[in-house]
Amino acid sequence: MRIISYAGVTKPSFLLVHPELPALAWKLQLTSISPRIPRTPEKLVGLITRSQHSDTGRTQATRYADSSVSKTKSSHLGQRQRGPSSLYSRPSLLDMKNDKVANRARVYDFLRGIGIIPDELDGLELPVTAEVMRERVDFLHNLGLTVEDINNYPLVLGCSVKKNMIPVLDYLGKLGVRKSTFTEFLRRYPQVLHASVVVDLAPVVQYLQGMDIKPDDIPRVLERYPELMGFKLEGTMSTSVAYLVGIGVARREIGGVLTRYPEILGMRVGRVIKPFVEYLENLGIPRLGVARLIEKRPHILGFGLEESVKPNIESLLEFHVRKESLASVVAQYPEIIGIDLKPKLLSQQSSLKSVIDLGPEDFGRVVEKMPQVVSLSDKPMMKHIDFLKNCGFSLEQMRKMVTGCPQLLALNLDIMKLSFDFFQKEMQRPLDDLVAFPAFFTYGLESTIKPRHKMVTKKGLKCSLGWLLNCSDEKFEQRMDYDTIEMDEMESSPSFDMNTLTEPRSDESGSDYDSDDEYA
Repeated sequence: MRIISYAGVTKPSFLLVHPELPALAWKLQLTSISPRIPRTPEKLVGLITRSQHSDTGRTQATRYADSSVSKTKSSHLGQRQRGPSSLYSRPSLLDMKNDKVANRARVYDFLRGIGIIPDELDGLELPVTAEVMRERVDFLHNLGLTVEDINNYPLVLGCSVKKNMIPVLDYLGKLGVRKSTFTEFLRRYPQVLHASVVVDLAPVVQYLQGMDIKPDDIPRVLERYPELMGFKLEGTMSTSVAYLVGIGVARREIGGVLTRYPEILGMRVGRVIKPFVEYLENLGIPRLGVARLIEKRPHILGFGLEESVKPNIESLLEFHVRKESLASVVAQYPEIIGIDLKPKLLSQQSSLKSVIDLGPEDFGRVVEKMPQVVSLSDKPMMKHIDFLKNCGFSLEQMRKMVTGCPQLLALNLDIMKLSFDFFQKEMQRPLDDLVAFPAFFTYGLESTIKPRHKMVTKKGLKCSLGWLLNCSDEKFEQRMDYDTIEMDEMESSPSFDMNTLTEPRSDESGSDYDSDDEYA
């Protein structure tokens, strides 16, 4: 085959073209031409000699070329064998695994160096370099978390600063959670840093708003109970609220109840709430009464039934509180079943025994009428005892007065002095009247005592202090129409009425949860 190429230069007036053969075609053409053999021997010998030298040169050139190709192939093969040192080569899976192990070892060494135990981090995705891990640790330190805090929950080191921590903290800040509370918030519930704002946190906030918790109260609720952010809406949160509504807690009160004690949302009905409610019912408090107590003091649900409530009830019985009075005691002062009660009972019994010679049985009556006495401090009580002494009451009279109206140990002394002055100067009654009705000091001087005394005096009636004071204004108006005072109305002293807990509420709404069997 003959290959011809052309090279030309174009000009406006003419085209110059000449044939140009490529090297391969030129060689083929030369080999096809027969050599001219000289006729003389001398010229023939010279031709042969030149031909041999030409062949030798071509052979050497061919060997050189082959050697060059061989070296090039050998060089490429060597580069492939050297592997990672080549610019265009990829590391093997084994190399990548070894690098990962080495990097994690360096990160673990860094953590151990600052006192963090990384044993629980195996299998957790961590930063590749110790420098990035240092940034995470520094960020947590800036939030107030210590090495001890991190060791309590080392999985927090798996949270990215930019992807996890900052978005969560920004969201809490926008809700109104104070930065000053972040440290305690994260100590109690560090898992929040793993949460998704959209998937995990926002739905909980929306649920709280749906429970009538005011937007301004939500950050306080979260500060008080951070663990709330980890609850599932369809779980404990919804069942606890449903049960409370079922026993009679008013729907409109739920928001306030949860605001004051959000821990309720984490309580299991069958294990905590229901046994507590049923125990109080067994003491004699109606179920609706228990609901009213929860509305006013929702924190009582946090009193451990076995750890606190039952032992305190046993202590009350031990100190001569009658069994039939237990319901009244708890209803008046629900905190009595949650405090460290027995030492307080011992202390108060000893104090009253030393100053007014109060016996064990009388001490039991004092606790029944005013269970708050167990939380009074000695110094104020002694001041009230001294006041009664200065009024001229004997030790026996003081003992009788305190037993009949323990509130004398806790009233405002200035008001008591004003009431006693009016009793002596205007009413001019004997001290025995106060011994018989010590609750006189619990009534308002301007609102009750003075106007009623004026009306009785004007009508010329002679009555006891109990008849004068221990009734409603409406009842007193009726008494003023009497010509005589009936003996059955000579009421001696006020007492706690359990029915006040269960009085109908105008705002009460029906409940969809009439039975709590499903919470067993």
